[in-house]
Amino acid sequence: MPLSAADSADKPAADGQRLAVLAESLFLANLLVAPGIAFGVLLWLWQKHKASAPPLARQHLKQATFVSLYGGILIVSLSALFLAIGGLHWEWTWVVVILYFTCIHSTLVMFGMFGLAKAMAGQIWRYPLIGPSLQ
Repeated sequence: MPLSAADSADKPAADGQRLAVLAESLFLANLLVAPGIAFGVLLWLWQKHKASAPPLARQHLKQATFVSLYGGILIVSLSALFLAIGGLHWEWTWVVVILYFTCIHSTLVMFGMFGLAKAMAGQIWRYPLIGPSLQ
């Protein structure tokens, strides 16, 4: 049976859940829709709310911001390294760069969806390997 407006009013959202969902949505937007712009908004939100946000929102903001930063550095630097080692004209360089970029990017998107699902459920989330520790 679907929940009515009265039923949903009985279940208050966790403190900071809306901001946590926004942070994870911006993380995904940075990867899929508006790279750079969404990261700028996410960075601005982190700077604005890092000290005052409820714990759930602060954790999601921190995770999304730092993983966006580290993920971007990881993708750009290692792709550049592969290009520097293999050169622009060797076909295997492009195979490696495209495979690497696709695997890392799609992994970040998948983890971003997990993060968004956790934020929507009012739970904390740590991105594996490159996510900052939970506090």
